[in-house]
This record gives sequence, structure tokens and C-alpha cells, in this order.
Amino acid sequence: MRLSPLPADEWDQKVREALAVMLPADRLDPRGAGNALATLVRHPRLTRKLLPFSTYLLMRSTLPARLRELVILRVARLHGCAYEWTEHTKLAADTGLAPDEIEAAGRGEAADELESAVLRAVGELHEDSCVSDATWAALGARLDERQLMDLVFTAGTYGMLATAFNTFGVEPDEQD
Repeated sequence: MRLSPLPADEWDQKVREALAVMLPADRLDPRGAGNALATLVRHPRLTRKLLPFSTYLLMRSTLPARLRELVILRVARLHGCAYEWTEHTKLAADTGLAPDEIEAAGRGEAADELESAVLRAVGELHEDSCVSDATWAALGARLDERQLMDLVFTAGTYGMLATAFNTFGVEPDEQD
């Protein structure tokens, strides 16, 4: 681990303000924040700027929650990010994805045509930093332009976060 979560005795008002964008007051501590946020908050100013956008993608995006989680799961596997994979398998299950669908998403596989196109888009973004015309057309047949934009930004943002988490050595949170 290159950067450990910020210890509780180092949490000050700037740290709590940075996380208040995403977390309720009763979770403004290292355990409540979890390893990722408690590590990111070592740089409160950066975290304060990053979290509103990340919160939008996670909670207010036009992309349906099931598709969002498929995107994140595929990104996590492509980047080998244990933290994202562990956390988002739980969230994916909450959206109705079955364990076999979660594992298949990690491999870039889905039975549904739209979900297959979503996973293909994530792979193309990872490989080429661009979605192919054929995949874009397949997605566009079922998603509107805002959803398409949210898909691209979700893949890119979670790819960036996976890179940061892998580099910093952020470990999955302990299961309760």
C-alpha cells in the first residue's frame, strides 16, 4: 500500500467538508468513508472537486443503474482493480444482476443485445479510447445522446479511479 487511508486523528474540517458532498454526517470518519474515500481525502481539495462529478455518475446519471454497474464491473476487470470489483459486485447485485451475470460482465459477456453493446463499448474505450461506429450505432438504437455521454464518462471516470486505486494500493473494504 503506497497511500494508506487517512488516520482518524488527522481528520479535520477540510477533510469532512470534502466528503460531505457524498456522505452523510454519520459516515464522516475513516470507517464510514471506506478505504477509497479515506485515501483520496489525503488531498481534500482534489477530493472536494472530484466527488460532485463522481456522485452524479453514481447516483444521478441518465444511464440506468444496471447498465452503469455493467460498465463499472467491466472497467474494474479490464484495469485489474480489486477495490472497484469488490465494491461494485455488491452494487450490481442490488440492481438485480445475478452472480453469473456479474462474472460474465467482467469477461465482457452478456446475453442481452444492449448489455453486450455496452460491454463492447467499454472494451473499445479501454483499447482505443474511442467507441467504434458499429457499437455506437447499436447503443444509439436504445440509448439517447445523454445516456451515451454518461456511458462514456462513466467508463472514463471509473478507469481513472481504477488507475488511482491500483497505484495507491487501495484495498477492498472489510465485509461486515
